[in-house]
Amino acid sequence: MNAITIAELKRRGVAAIEEGLRRGPLHIVKRNRTAAVVLSEDEDQFLAHGQSAGLVGMTAVQWLLSQPALGSVEVQVLT
Repeated sequence: MNAITIAELKRRGVAAIEEGLRRGPLHIVKRNRTAAVVLSEDEDQFLAHGQSAGLVGMTAVQWLLSQPALGSVEVQVLT
């Protein structure tokens, strides 16, 4: 899960959100629970309308190849 804490959001501000969105939807965690999820404009449009202008005519393989590389995986244990 791509997540940041409320404390980190307060400390770093919008830069933390922008950085997190590069890895996909960003979960904002408050008291060890997801309080909100931030989506990119493209992801929001896809959910709202079922497709985005960039996805018209794109195959599943093309879409997968267009996604940014995730690099390392961050694991956060919620208790």
